[in-house]
Amino acid sequence: MKKFYQDVLRLLAAGENIVLATIFHSSGSSPRSEGAKMVVCLDGSIIGSVGGGRLEAETIRLAKQVHISQQPIIQDFDLTGKDAAGLGMICGGSGKIFVDYIPADDLGKQKVYEAMLFTMEKAQKAWLVTELMPEENQAQSRQQCLVLQDGTIVGSFQSDPKFISQLSSGPAKISIHADERDGKHYIVEPIRTAGTVYLFGAGHVSQQVARLTGMVGFKTVVIDDRPDFANQDRFPEAKVMIIDDFRFLPELNIGSDSYVVIVTRGHLHDGIVLEQMLLTNAAYIGMIGSKRKRDALYQELKKKGFQAETLQQIHSPIGVGIDAETPEEIAVSIVAELIKARAECEKWLRMGK
Repeated sequence: MKKFYQDVLRLLAAGENIVLATIFHSSGSSPRSEGAKMVVCLDGSIIGSVGGGRLEAETIRLAKQVHISQQPIIQDFDLTGKDAAGLGMICGGSGKIFVDYIPADDLGKQKVYEAMLFTMEKAQKAWLVTELMPEENQAQSRQQCLVLQDGTIVGSFQSDPKFISQLSSGPAKISIHADERDGKHYIVEPIRTAGTVYLFGAGHVSQQVARLTGMVGFKTVVIDDRPDFANQDRFPEAKVMIIDDFRFLPELNIGSDSYVVIVTRGHLHDGIVLEQMLLTNAAYIGMIGSKRKRDALYQELKKKGFQAETLQQIHSPIGVGIDAETPEEIAVSIVAELIKARAECEKWLRMGK
C-alpha cells in the first residue's frame, strides 16, 4: 500500500488530477475486498485494482464522469458468479464504492497523503477520515483529515471532539468502515503496516490459520503444489498460488513486512522451504514440527553453511505454548505468535532501529 500512495503523490506532484476509488463496505461470502483502491487517471490508465471484471470496468466509467464533474460518487454494487470471483467472493456479494476527485492543486490533501506515508514508514497507526457530503451539498468543500495515534490531526477538520478521540484512544477497528456522527457520514480507514503472511502448505492447519490472519489485519498468501487443497473454495479470504515444486518458488517479494509460516505436508518439504526463506529478509519465520525433527534439520542446514545465530531466529515449534492439539487450536497459537511478532517489529521501527 505504501507504493500505491507513493504513486498517488507522484501524480499529484506532476500536476495530474486523479480519481481515487475505494471499496469501503462489502458483504457476502468474503469481506476481503474492503479497502481495495484504484487510481484512474484522465487518460483512463489505472494504478491498483478494485477486483477486476465488471466492477472495475464500471468504476473506470464512473471515474470518467467524476473527472468531468469534479464531484465524488458513492455507488452500490451487487455481484454474482464470475463477477464476484474477481473480488475474492466465491458466492457473490454486495457493497459500496467511493469514487473521489483529487485535484493536483489541493495541497491540503497532498499533506494528508504525505503524513500517511510517514505513518506507514514509522509503523505507526492512524485513521484517514473522509466526510461524505449529502448529494444536495456535493458542491461544498468536503473535509478530510488524518488522525494520528496521539490525537494530532493532519488536515482541516471540524467534528465532534469525542469522535476524533475515540479513533485515537478507543479500540482501533482494523477494517475500513462507514461511521455516523450528528447526522454526518464519514468513511474511516485505518492506516497501518498490516504485513503479509505467506502460508506454505494448504492443509487443515493452514486453512484455519488463513481464517484468522485476515481477521487481525494480515494479508494472506497460500502456496502449495496441490490444486485440490490450494484453491479459492478452501481459502476464500486469501490469495492462492499453485506451484509445481517447493524447490523452485516463484518471486514472492518477501521483505521486512512479511511473515512466513511453514506448514507443508511433510518435514522434507518444510526443510526445502525453510532453506529458501532463510535467504530472505522476512520479519518472522515459523515452522511446524517436533523439536527432534527440527534439530535434525538444523544440523543439515549447519552443514550447508547456515550459522547457529540465524537458526535461533526461527520460531519452531511454531506458535505460543497453549498445549494446542486440534487444527483450530494450533491456528490460534500460530496467529497469536504472529500478532506478537508484528507488534515487536512495529516497536523497533518506531524506535528507528
